[in-house]
Amino acid sequence: MSFLITFLAAVFVFSAVIAVHEFGHYAAAKLCGIQVNEFSIGMGPALWTRVSGGTQYSLRALPIGGYVALEGEQSPESQAAEAAPVPEEQRTGLPLGEAALWKRALVMAAGALMNFVLGFLVLILVVATQQDAITSRVIYSIEEGALCGQTGLEPEDEILAVNGRRCFIANDILYELARTKSSQADFTVRRDGQVIQLPGVQFDTVEGEDGQTRMQIGFVVYGIRKTPLNVLKEAWNSELYYGRIIFTTLLDLIRGRESINNLSGPVGIVTAIGQAARYGLGDVLELLALITVNLGVFNLLPIPALDGGKLVFLAIEGVTRRPVSERVQGALTLATFALLLGLMLFATYNDLLRLITGIV
Repeated sequence: MSFLITFLAAVFVFSAVIAVHEFGHYAAAKLCGIQVNEFSIGMGPALWTRVSGGTQYSLRALPIGGYVALEGEQSPESQAAEAAPVPEEQRTGLPLGEAALWKRALVMAAGALMNFVLGFLVLILVVATQQDAITSRVIYSIEEGALCGQTGLEPEDEILAVNGRRCFIANDILYELARTKSSQADFTVRRDGQVIQLPGVQFDTVEGEDGQTRMQIGFVVYGIRKTPLNVLKEAWNSELYYGRIIFTTLLDLIRGRESINNLSGPVGIVTAIGQAARYGLGDVLELLALITVNLGVFNLLPIPALDGGKLVFLAIEGVTRRPVSERVQGALTLATFALLLGLMLFATYNDLLRLITGIV
């Protein structure tokens, strides 16, 4: 039963994230008059197909991906779709390369934008259905004798930033404190209407049974009453929080603050989904929001194999007034795709090693 729940939850999350992403490309292409040869959910053998409006719609056996195949797009999916049974007379759209530059850019960006939309809608549902009040960033009380109260923080302080990073929601505070290595951090707070800098706020620590030293926060924050406006605001700020995590993580990897061994791949994501499913639908939806927002951000990175890389090529074309040669685009895309595939395989190896050894 546990396996079945994990499988169904994983299919739901992956299908929702991918379907929304591909629908973004599809809808933008249709609106811009670009020929869409195929819109497919899933990969592998087709379970169901239908041709309508010059586009073949497909549902395929493996719920691990999907694609939108555009006329004139240089990709295996597009080349395969060109052989799909779509009558030539029904192909009323333009090839991708003949569309205006801004239309091509919109099509490339639309997938990620739809991931952000999905994340925002899911977070509205998550925040609205939580039993507790919305957690604020305003300190209600500080524990008696807590080191953070002795080194700067006071009740009624509104925490604006930690270590120079703006805090959108309460989780930002916890995330930044978890990244500190010396049990102290620089705070920016609003106190009595004035913005005040509090350098070197220190926190108490405690040693756990496993020998790990853990920081004790030492303060409690106010709750915020749920209203439609507060729910929308919290959902929007939560999306900004989730979106920033990927940049912070990448920078930490580059700086050596995080080990590459901590990378997680598809197996790790499925494991996390299974764990969330055991706690209920709310946790699955929160993980769905995290995954879809991070997929949107990741796809906009300026890497040739991703949508962000294609946007860079279009930007170069806009400046030089001529497209980057297909040979250069193909070579860069292939090289970065191989690199990303290698990273995914390495992350999958890490996931399997954790499952076998039981070490997180």
